[in-house]
Amino acid sequence: MKKQLIYLIGGSILMSSCHIYSNYERPENLPTDSLFRDTTAVYATTSAADTTNFGNRPWREVFTDPQLQALIEKALVGNTDVRTAELSVKQAEAGLMTSRLAFLPSLSFSPSGTISGGQSQTTTKTYSIPVQASWQIDAFGSLRNAKKQSEVSVLQAKASQQAAETSIIASVANMYYTLQMLDEQLKTTKETAKLWEKNIEAMEAMQIAAMTNAAAVSQSKANYYQILTTIPELENSIRSTENSICVLLHEAPHSIARGAFNADAFPADMSAGVPMQLLANRPDVKLAELDLAYAFYGTNAARSAFYPQITLSGNAGWSNSVGGMITNPPKFVASAVASLLQPLFQRGQLIANLKIAKAQQEIAQLNFEQALLNAGQEVSNALSTYQTATLQAQSRQKQVSELEKAVESTNYLFQHDPNTTYLETLTAQQSLLEAQLSLISDKFDKVQAAISLYQALGGGRN
Repeated sequence: MKKQLIYLIGGSILMSSCHIYSNYERPENLPTDSLFRDTTAVYATTSAADTTNFGNRPWREVFTDPQLQALIEKALVGNTDVRTAELSVKQAEAGLMTSRLAFLPSLSFSPSGTISGGQSQTTTKTYSIPVQASWQIDAFGSLRNAKKQSEVSVLQAKASQQAAETSIIASVANMYYTLQMLDEQLKTTKETAKLWEKNIEAMEAMQIAAMTNAAAVSQSKANYYQILTTIPELENSIRSTENSICVLLHEAPHSIARGAFNADAFPADMSAGVPMQLLANRPDVKLAELDLAYAFYGTNAARSAFYPQITLSGNAGWSNSVGGMITNPPKFVASAVASLLQPLFQRGQLIANLKIAKAQQEIAQLNFEQALLNAGQEVSNALSTYQTATLQAQSRQKQVSELEKAVESTNYLFQHDPNTTYLETLTAQQSLLEAQLSLISDKFDKVQAAISLYQALGGGRN
C-alpha cells in the first residue's frame, strides 16, 4: 500500500513537472506600462476617472437618444452578423458538452440473432442480447486538455459575439449621428439659400435704382445657384445613410426617425489613465488572449500524447449460444478487457507535433502582445481626436459669431456706404456659410471620436 502511494505521488509530480495538468495563466512579461499616451499633459481638461467610467458604461448610458436606442436594440436582434455570432456560441457549447461527456464510458446495445436449418435438419435459433461498454481513463490529461480547449472555444465564440455587438452598436451610432449632421448641414444650406434669394431681390431693386450694376447681380445669382446644387447632394447622402442603417437592421430601405443633432451628449472630459485590465475588456484583446490559452492547452495535449492510453472495455448480456452449445433459456454472459497503448516509435511525429504546438503558443503570445499595443494606439488616437475636435469646435464657434457680425456690418455698409462694394458682402456671406458647415463637421468629428473611444475601450456591454 505504501509503495502504491509512493508511485502515485511520484507519478503526480512527474505529470505536474511536464505541465500536462497545468492551467493557463496570463504571461507576466506583457507590455502593460504606458499602453497609450496620456493627453493630460496637453489638455488640462482631462481627468483619470472619466475614461475608466466611460469605457465601462452600458451602451444605453452612453447613447441616451431614445430613437438611437431603439435602432441599436433592433440591430442587436436582427443583424445578420450578431445572429451568426449567437449561433457560433451554440455550436461551441455543443462541442464543450461532447468534451465533458468524453470522461464517461460509452455504451452500445447490439442485439443479434440467426436461424439456420436444412431439408433434413432441425431448425436452430440462436440470439445474443449484449450491452457493450468502453471507457478511456484520462490518466495523462488528453481528455482534460481537450475539454479545456473546448471551454476556451466557448469563450472565444462569446468574445466574437461581443465584438459583433460592439461593432454594430458603434456602426449604428455613427450612421445615426451622420444623419443628424447631414440634416444640420442641409438645414443650414437651405436657410442660407433663402437668405441669398432675398439678397438677389434686394440687388435687383438696387440695380433699378442705379445703386449697383448687372455684373454684381449676376455674381449674386451664380453663388445662389451654386448653393442650390449642394442641396440634392446632401439629400442623396441622407437617403444613402438611411439605407445603410436599414442594412444593419436587416430591414428593407426606409426613412429613419431621428432627433436634432447634439454633439454635447458625451462627457466633456476624457483621459488616458486606464489600466491594462480595462483594455482586456476589448473583444479583440480577449480573443487574442483566448487564442493564447487555446494554444497553451494544445501544447499540454501534445505532451500528453507521449504517455500511454488506458482503455477499459467489456460487454454483458444474455445469449443462448454458449461455447457452441444452444441452451434455452439463455444464460447471462459477461467479459471485461483492459488495454494500454504506449507510443514507442511514431517516426518523429509526436516530437514534431510538440514543437509545432510550442511554436503556435509563442505566435499566439506575440499576437496577444500586439493586440494590446494596437488597442493602446487606438485609445491614444481616439483621445487625441476627441480633444482636437473639442478645441476646434470651440474656436470655430467663435469664428462663426464674428463672421455673423461681419455679414451684418457689410450688409449695412453696402446699403448706406457707396465705398463698400458687393464683393465684400459676398465674401463675408460665403465665409460665414463655410464656417457654419465646418462647425457642424467639427462637432460631428467630436461625436465620432467619442464613439471610437468607447469602442476602443471595449464598450458596448448591456
